[in-house]
Amino acid sequence: MNTTEFLTISSLIVPDREAVIFEDKRITFLELQRRVNRLANALAALGIGPGDRVAMLQVNCNQHIEAYFATAKLDAVYVPMNFRARADELAYMINDAGPKVVLVGARYVELVKDCSKEIGCVDAYVALEDPVDGWRHYETLLDAGDDEERYPGADGDDLTIIMFTAGTTGSPKGVMLSHDSFSSYILGNVTPADPDADDRNILTVPLYHIAGVQAALAAIYGGRRLIIQRQFEPLEWMRLVESERANRAMMVPTMLKMVMDSPDFHEHDLSSLEVITYGAAPMPLEVIKRAIAEFPGTHFINAFGQTETAATITMLPPDAHMLDGTDEENEAKLKRLGSIGRPLEDVEVQIFDEDGKPVVVGEVGEIAARGPRLMKGYWRQESATAETIRDGWLFTGDLGYQDDEGYIFLAGRAKDFIKRGGEMISPEEVERVLQSHPSVDEAAIIGVNDVDWGERVRAIVVLKNGQTAREDEIIEFCRQRLSSFKKPESVVFTDELPRNPLGKVLKRVLREQYDYPVVISG
Repeated sequence: MNTTEFLTISSLIVPDREAVIFEDKRITFLELQRRVNRLANALAALGIGPGDRVAMLQVNCNQHIEAYFATAKLDAVYVPMNFRARADELAYMINDAGPKVVLVGARYVELVKDCSKEIGCVDAYVALEDPVDGWRHYETLLDAGDDEERYPGADGDDLTIIMFTAGTTGSPKGVMLSHDSFSSYILGNVTPADPDADDRNILTVPLYHIAGVQAALAAIYGGRRLIIQRQFEPLEWMRLVESERANRAMMVPTMLKMVMDSPDFHEHDLSSLEVITYGAAPMPLEVIKRAIAEFPGTHFINAFGQTETAATITMLPPDAHMLDGTDEENEAKLKRLGSIGRPLEDVEVQIFDEDGKPVVVGEVGEIAARGPRLMKGYWRQESATAETIRDGWLFTGDLGYQDDEGYIFLAGRAKDFIKRGGEMISPEEVERVLQSHPSVDEAAIIGVNDVDWGERVRAIVVLKNGQTAREDEIIEFCRQRLSSFKKPESVVFTDELPRNPLGKVLKRVLREQYDYPVVISG
């Protein structure tokens, strides 16, 4: 199913209901459809057609929703960019995706200008807020566009989004997602728009993240009011939930903990929340247990997936979070709260050993999935695609095991990626920066378990003979060369790194030695 039908259906069933609530804007489904058509016609006038790419660099806003559907109506491909990217990272992603048009938020105009000399594919830049000399202006484009309906010809298997994720060598990889990547999940798990049901969904997960896009499209199809928060901030989140009476939320574990840790937590009425879905990073058991107690009457859902799987492939449902049974029943549920649930009906999940054979119950292996909604592959990276998709199975890079009732438990990651607050960090990328420091001889990056962020980044550093360096100096060196969330938050100095006979650094040994809490000073 083409995802543009989500908006078409809801605009017919609940045309006068607010579709998007963003700061001072309240846009109905019918108005949203009109704005999408105007933007689609304006983009067509800029030369956008089937297969062309349109990129967006901005925090969460209504324009993300409008730009996606307008792009899809032209059978073009939407490319949401990580707004936390540095200039060189941004230039790489734009050159790789090759968009003809890039829509840019005000706070990122100078960043884009700084790297524009290295970009040769863009025909037009569009300023989303204040006008910029030499650029198009978003609202002016909409004013010039007409309301003529655009009818896409793409079917469910056609490409609709390229979403960048970290690569094993540090360079981002463009994940190619089709219309079916989203519609197969949404049609099977979301109730369509209903004039008698008025759900209100607060969105705080970034719209360059798969969880954010999936939540937004589900809200549009479900005829829900989508309450958009520009960027997550606990106090503002609580105020929005209270004032808008939001009854659904998607959060990463870090967000949920920050809300409960806020000194104002009990000062706000959050009783309207009926469903909180969490995912994108491991949920510490003590955090979810506390949340169950602090949000009585709220149903919790653990949704596990990744960009390559178009988000959710396994789910721990609400009843698994209800600790209202016998002591024996509650004990079993507490154990399963540490799991990622069981596979959804529209996707197969299997765990394989290193030889590509299915493991037995309780044995650890790599989690793999297959089904119609998984990624089509990596954009312009055939070898990486072939490495990830083998014999029809998409290998996630996550290690896990399954119990005798089909619940899956994570056991680490096959490629040592670090997941900090839902953001994926490639150790190799950080290590390359560390090794460019004049005093550093060798360096290794590991993830350290953390109750707030899931994991924090720790550097294990060997200095050159006769050289000295301080922890804060190493961290600042990396901060200047990486996105802020990728920099090490602690540094351990050692005389040598443990290696196997072939010279490979033994990350397992490093984690055993140095997996103690990070203490942030100041």
